[in-house]
Amino acid sequence: MSARDTILNKLRAGLAGTSPRPDAFDENLVTRPWQYAPEDRLQRLRTLMEAVRTEVHEVTAADWPAQVQALLDARGLTNLLHAPGTAHGRQLADHWQAASARQTLLAYDRPIEEWKDELFWNVEASVTGTLGAIAATGSLILWPDRHEPRLMSLLPPLHIALLKASKIEDNLYTVMQKHRWADGMPTNALLVSGPSKTADIEQVLAYGAHGPKELVVLVLTDA
Repeated sequence: MSARDTILNKLRAGLAGTSPRPDAFDENLVTRPWQYAPEDRLQRLRTLMEAVRTEVHEVTAADWPAQVQALLDARGLTNLLHAPGTAHGRQLADHWQAASARQTLLAYDRPIEEWKDELFWNVEASVTGTLGAIAATGSLILWPDRHEPRLMSLLPPLHIALLKASKIEDNLYTVMQKHRWADGMPTNALLVSGPSKTADIEQVLAYGAHGPKELVVLVLTDA
């Protein structure tokens, strides 16, 4: 018998003659205090995110690429990382070509091993989509996948996130129920409320130590 089987048998033996406690979970405890009128969700999200130095802009689904270009121009940045395998990535690429944008559009379309140094040291900004947001905590929900790996939102100093206004939910429990997380937990769901910050060293607040120094959220008000 393996060590694993021995441990499991001891655990099962310890449960002999017992019965499970009844499930007295009351979902109202985690939802009722954190419910908002639909028209108030965006304002609450914006207030909480701006309080921790997140920049929020309300734009349309057609105009957001021009807003991205304006953000890069204002900061004097020279490149932008996008995901060509996504719908918003293709929309961005079309705008970049039509507008003759001066920034180089970089594609995350190859294994990290092939361009790790460039990604870590030369990429200045990135744009990604989001799964939605949570009004109660002022948090974005990122769901990295093969098109938009976690490194896209982690490494560039400026992270621009696209958020559909219709995807702002009241609370985390609502998100978990709507997306049926109980049937299959996401492998890497992330809640992001602001740019990276830490006060580990001498309790002096510093931005960008463990991730992007700036977070910009573009809320697509008609999507």
